[in-house]
Amino acid sequence: MADPRTQAPGDAFERYVLPEIEVMLRVATSLTRNPVEAEDLVQDTLVRAYRGIDGFDGRYPRAWLLTILRNTHINRNRKRRPELLADPDRTNDRSMEAAGPDRVDDFVDNSFDAEIIDALDSLDAPFRSVVELVDIDGLTYAEAAETLAIPVGTVMSRLHRARSRIRERLARTGLAPRSTE
Repeated sequence: MADPRTQAPGDAFERYVLPEIEVMLRVATSLTRNPVEAEDLVQDTLVRAYRGIDGFDGRYPRAWLLTILRNTHINRNRKRRPELLADPDRTNDRSMEAAGPDRVDDFVDNSFDAEIIDALDSLDAPFRSVVELVDIDGLTYAEAAETLAIPVGTVMSRLHRARSRIRERLARTGLAPRSTE
C-alpha cells in the first residue's frame, strides 16, 4: 500500500477518500437524521480530510474519515446547542380508516416501520448510535468502535443490549414474538 504522505494530495484524496463518500453519507444521515444536514456534514468532512491528507498514513481510511466526520458533527452541534432543544414534529396522522382495502398492507408496513423507528428513538444515544452504525450503515464492529472512539467490546455489548431492548419493545406491541429466555 502506497503511503499517501508521498503522493500528491489530489491523488491520495482520490484514492483513499472518494471511495468512502457513500458510507460517510449513510453515517452522516444516521447522525443528523436530516439528508440536507448530512450532505453538509460530509462536505465539511471532505474539506477537513483534504486539508489533513498529508498527515494520513494510508491505513484504515474509512475509520480515519468516520472519525473526522464524528468530530465535525460534535463540533457543529456544540456551536448550535440551542437548536438541539427543538423537537421536530414527527407525527403520522394516517389512520386505518383512511387506508383503503388495497392500502392495508402499506399501512401495516408503515406501522411496523414507525414502531421500529420509535423503538430505535427510545434508545439512549450510545445504544442508538451503535445500532445505526452497525445494523443500518453496515459498519464492522471495529469500524464502529473507531468511529465512536470506544473499544470493540463496548460496541458489541451496547449492540446486544440495544437489540434486546428493541425486541422487548416490539414484543410488547405485538409485533415480535416474545422471548422464551
